[in-house]
Formats: sequence, structure tokens, C-alpha cells
Amino acid sequence: MSKILYSLLVSVSLAGCSGKAVYDNMQRNARQECVGVPPAQYEECIERSTKSYEEYKRDRAEVLKSEP
Repeated sequence: MSKILYSLLVSVSLAGCSGKAVYDNMQRNARQECVGVPPAQYEECIERSTKSYEEYKRDRAEVLKSEP
């Protein structure tokens, strides 16, 4: 998880990075982390890291809309 956080911080700190580029980098790192999970949890791990940026934006907008 710390690798993901580090990658996020590096990505955000780079000038000119788009939100999609940051998201794609986080997803790629999350998939790399799946290599270290037990085989029984691998598929679930990969599933969590395959959401498209467009799906992420829609889900995020829904959450933000529902907050008071």
C-alpha cells in the first residue's frame, strides 16, 4: 500500500499530470501489488484494480453528490 501512496505523491507532484494519468498510474501499481497476494485472492485483487477512469469519475461524482 505504501508503494501506491508513494506513486500517487510522485504523480501528483509532477507538473502537467492529468487526473487520468494519475489514476492510471495508481491502477497499474495496484495490479502490481496483486502479484504478492495469495492465489485465492488474486482474481478479486485484479478486479478491484480494473475500473476505468470514466467509471471512477462517475462513482466519485455520485459519492460527492450524496455528501451533505
